[in-house]
Amino acid sequence: MSKPTINRLFAGSVLAVVAGMLVAFVAVWLAFLADAFVMDGPDVVGIRWTATTWGLLGVFAAGVLAAIGGCIGGLVSWIGALLNTAQLQAKTWFIVLLILGLWNLGLVAMIAYVIAGPDGTRRSPRDVPAPA
Repeated sequence: MSKPTINRLFAGSVLAVVAGMLVAFVAVWLAFLADAFVMDGPDVVGIRWTATTWGLLGVFAAGVLAAIGGCIGGLVSWIGALLNTAQLQAKTWFIVLLILGLWNLGLVAMIAYVIAGPDGTRRSPRDVPAPA
């Protein structure tokens, strides 16, 4: 996978997670405003199952699924970045991406890779054999 493909996948994944979380939050907020929750002081003790509540539940589920899909896309972009940097002779980027990803700092690692990471699929001029 080339670096531009990884960058697009990562950016789309971040966008999907943010949009999904925003949609889910708005759905819960609208359900609260529509009086869908049975409250006992600050506690939710039940749900009023109306047509509005079912519709907002569907919107909430769509937002959660978008966020989950974005997380899966982010994982795929991280794996693509690992495979891309594994092709380089210097393994520094590969090790940094691997360790930060395993330490649950994959977002930080991927942001650094998108900004300054090398592309292991591009061949440098010294890798190209000289014409005979």
